[in-house]
Amino acid sequence: MPTMGVLESRFADIIWNHEPLASRDLIKMAEEELNWKSTTSYTVLKRLCERGIFKLQDKMVSSLISREEFYGMKSEQFVEDTFDGSLPAFIAAFGTRKKLSDEEVEELKRLIDKMRR
Repeated sequence: MPTMGVLESRFADIIWNHEPLASRDLIKMAEEELNWKSTTSYTVLKRLCERGIFKLQDKMVSSLISREEFYGMKSEQFVEDTFDGSLPAFIAAFGTRKKLSDEEVEELKRLIDKMRR
C-alpha cells in the first residue's frame, strides 16, 4: 500500500483539490502554500508518482488514486495491523475513549445498512 508522510499529504491535498493541473501551477501553489522550492516539489512529486498515487504526463499532474481511496486503504491497513482486521474491535476501542453522539450512531447505522446491500 502506498504511504505518505505529513508534508507529502499536504502536497497531495493541493493536487487532489486542483487536479488535473499543470506541473508549473502545482510548483507555484506549493511555493505559496508550503513555502517549498521548486526542487523540493519536483522531488516529492516524483516520489508520489513512483508510489503509484499520482502521474505526471505531458506536464500535467493527476491522481491515479483518489483521496478517498487512499485514506480508505490507509484505514483498512491500520485496522488490519492493529486489530487483526476486526472493524468491531476498532470501534469498541474507539468507543472507550470517545462517546458517540446520537447523530454519529445513526450515521454509522446508515453506513452499515448501505454496506449490507
